[in-house]
Amino acid sequence: MKRVFLDYNATCPPLAEAIEAFARTAREAGGNPSSLHWSGRAARKTLEDAREALAAFVGADPGEIVLTSGATEANNLAIAGVLAEAPRGEIVISAIEHPSVREAAKAWAARFGHRVVEVPPERNGRISAERFCAAVSSSTRLACLMWANNETGVIQPVEEVVSALAARGIPVLVDGVQALGKIPVDVHALGADFVSFSAHKIGGVKGVGALFVRRGMRLAPLLAGGGQERGRRSGTENPPGAAAFAAALGRVDFAACASLRAHLEARLKAAFGEDVMIFGEDAPRLANTTMFGIRGMDGETLLMQMDLAGFAVSAGSACASGKHEPSHVLAAMRAPRAYAHGAIRVSLGPGVRSEDLDAFVDALEKARERLKLMAGWG
Repeated sequence: MKRVFLDYNATCPPLAEAIEAFARTAREAGGNPSSLHWSGRAARKTLEDAREALAAFVGADPGEIVLTSGATEANNLAIAGVLAEAPRGEIVISAIEHPSVREAAKAWAARFGHRVVEVPPERNGRISAERFCAAVSSSTRLACLMWANNETGVIQPVEEVVSALAARGIPVLVDGVQALGKIPVDVHALGADFVSFSAHKIGGVKGVGALFVRRGMRLAPLLAGGGQERGRRSGTENPPGAAAFAAALGRVDFAACASLRAHLEARLKAAFGEDVMIFGEDAPRLANTTMFGIRGMDGETLLMQMDLAGFAVSAGSACASGKHEPSHVLAAMRAPRAYAHGAIRVSLGPGVRSEDLDAFVDALEKARERLKLMAGWG
């Protein structure tokens, strides 16, 4: 059975260039970057070269890049680092943020005595810049708006929001994880105070990320220890992982997936007609991402059926308290439950062909008919 990977928003399998960079660094620069001897200096040089490469790729200065263990740590670092030293107030977030922002905001706000304000999206999954900015007040200590949604692929109006809030002196965290490598990213042009990134979403290795911290921004450290990363992130750095991150930059052309996505969505509509809904279809989206729901189906069950057929995809629903509930993103979009319950995300990447997507839709049709028979519908 042929296996087809269609879950690139969850992770992009590590590229050969990234694996080679990781192995080479581990072999040739295995010292501690904080050590002063030859081995430590080699590790430090590799680390700083990677930092410079990432900074150049995202339009930052190297000194503004804090290397982390991933985007979850980067988001927590920004949120906790701001709230820990701010007078009591509120943190404004969109209702469609990734859990590493949404749950972190709730946790750190509760710990430091702040309040969380969530701004819902329009039905197409896009946040209204006007509505988001209206939720911000003089007591807002931090605002968080993701660049592109990890489930629907809908691109958010971060430029408008950042520009408006900068004029009001409100710091902004932008989750740039799904944007990196998929749409143009220039953090200086954007003007955000913090932007988070993850290596494994673009073909680097897992366990590596970064936080852009605009020069001049105060940020209390999340971790205490040796004071690495200019005192912002203690802990021995990961030169092999950083080298792999740098090696993966710009290697995957996700924008080239636009025609494949159009092909897939056309096939879905032809196969299921009014029984399929594509979430965020009329909003600007990442070229490689489509999230759809099939009326009357259960997403988790379809996911398992697709797995058995050799297709790796994600379900748009999550299991909570023993019940299958639509994801918080679809719930915030007020998506019809009959469709949201059967949601599946397909995210495209290197090596995916139109024939693979045809086979996927065929397998989806067969799975649906099989499940209908099992349920006594046929």
